[in-house]
Amino acid sequence: MEKLGDEMVKLISWNVNGLRACLNKGFMDFFNAADADAVCIQETKMQPDQAEIVLPGYRQYWNSAVKKGYSGTAVFTRMEPLSVRYDIDEPEHVGEGRSITLEFKDFYLVTVYTPNAQRDLVRIDYRMRWEDAFRAYLKRLDAEKPVIVCGDMNVAHNEIDLKNPKSNIGNAGFSYEERGKMTELLASGFTDSFRYLHPDEAGAYTWWSYMFKAREKNAGWRIDYFLVSDSIREKIETSSIHPEIMGSDHCPVELILSL
Repeated sequence: MEKLGDEMVKLISWNVNGLRACLNKGFMDFFNAADADAVCIQETKMQPDQAEIVLPGYRQYWNSAVKKGYSGTAVFTRMEPLSVRYDIDEPEHVGEGRSITLEFKDFYLVTVYTPNAQRDLVRIDYRMRWEDAFRAYLKRLDAEKPVIVCGDMNVAHNEIDLKNPKSNIGNAGFSYEERGKMTELLASGFTDSFRYLHPDEAGAYTWWSYMFKAREKNAGWRIDYFLVSDSIREKIETSSIHPEIMGSDHCPVELILSL
């Protein structure tokens, strides 16, 4: 494996729920303190020319939605990629800026903002097609070299992953369909890094509604992930959640790998 720093690779993923807004809520303080090799952002809600974001030593890659103020992903990395891909291979899933893939010598890094099934699961059929296409895409990458995939995957996989599972069964993000697709993805050769190291840790959430003082009460959901190919799960050093970092209704998640 390539040597980066002391052979550790530190990665951050954060759904910022609007990067321009987050820039005014401490984004740069966190970014600078994190000192990560790559920071993956979801829900940028902007085009790259809508704000000047100066990150010395980091390359910037953007995949913005065609629709202004919606969705969008970005990766800021100080590791130079061998190649960069935007979106996944299915034409149906182009236009919402939902993923970026960076290829490095020994792994692929994919950031994703998974489509929300929405209230009453009105978009569940599209979500299911996305899930199948995205899983097939990751498996093609994994056949070449290990994959690290991170982002807001818009599903709490198991009951331990949200505060109120009973009252949310069937709701967007905790439907049997969405949970089943996460099970399928993991079974196809991927490991949920947080659960790998913290199998029984409850109360570990990454998203809280802005209503009902949910964050204050820690009534949250764990819907932001770092998944890794099973072939490199032994390389996971830490997989952590940073609920103390404000600036969005999601908090950052972190992965450190020894490569």
